[in-house]
Amino acid sequence: MIDNEAVIRKAMEWGGAPLALATVVSTWGSAPRPRGSHMIVHGDGRFEGSVSGGCVEADVLQRAAEVLAGRPGHLQSYGVTDGDAWSAGLPCGGEIGVLVQPVSVEGFPPGLFDRIAAASALGRPLILSTDLQSGLTVEGTVEGQFINRYDPPRRLLIVGAVQIAQSLSALAQAIGVTPIVIDPRGRFLMEERFPGVALDDRWPDDAVAAHHPGQSTAVVTLSHDIKIDDPALTAALRAPTGYIAALGSRKSHAARLKRLSAMGFAEEDLARIDGPAGMDIGAVGAAEIALSIAAGMIAGFNANR
Repeated sequence: MIDNEAVIRKAMEWGGAPLALATVVSTWGSAPRPRGSHMIVHGDGRFEGSVSGGCVEADVLQRAAEVLAGRPGHLQSYGVTDGDAWSAGLPCGGEIGVLVQPVSVEGFPPGLFDRIAAASALGRPLILSTDLQSGLTVEGTVEGQFINRYDPPRRLLIVGAVQIAQSLSALAQAIGVTPIVIDPRGRFLMEERFPGVALDDRWPDDAVAAHHPGQSTAVVTLSHDIKIDDPALTAALRAPTGYIAALGSRKSHAARLKRLSAMGFAEEDLARIDGPAGMDIGAVGAAEIALSIAAGMIAGFNANR
């Protein structure tokens, strides 16, 4: 999962200023950042993001300054077999190719940042293609060009503001997944029980559908109340939700599948539900159960890459 969300936000915030964009377009060996990683550079020298975790950023900033001064977009390679790369500080054994291009109609058109953000808000990915010779980026897939897919940030819709949800929301935040707790029961959905977490008191099927769950979204039901859990699962199954899980015993899950089957869901639809939720780690207590669910969620996300 490439985390470019902060870069996209900063580029939109800096809109109108001279900007250069650095992108990892190729990697070999133990490269510190994956292909598609961005760093945005402001004309005054400020920057956001990373292309190497700090190894070659100083050199990339210099090349960005050259682009901001009028040099066309260009590709630079860094690796341990290159003397310049050693001086740039990439001794980790890997190699990377970094494209530095202007944020302009001749390079990375600034409107593409808005397009990425708009698609993300709808839970949809956006694909961009870049000609590494000209440094021009366009929307869509162009054969033979560098393809970068911008997936929405990972989110976890937790249905049921129970004790496990408290631990699970904290774990999600710690691993870079944004939690949203959904529960129409006001006494359960209290801010003091979920500090710093987005809360949604709508009925679960409406709430889940409103968040447009896609491949980067997980939906986990925890309430043990079929009036709350089943509508949420129904909404999750009707969307391209990346991971769906339901807490409960094997017996209760079998009954759940029978109810959903009666609603018209096919066997292949029901197979998308991880139930009982999470990886089997012999979990005891709310925190360990939350850990098993978080592990199952990450496994589900990564299996869809």
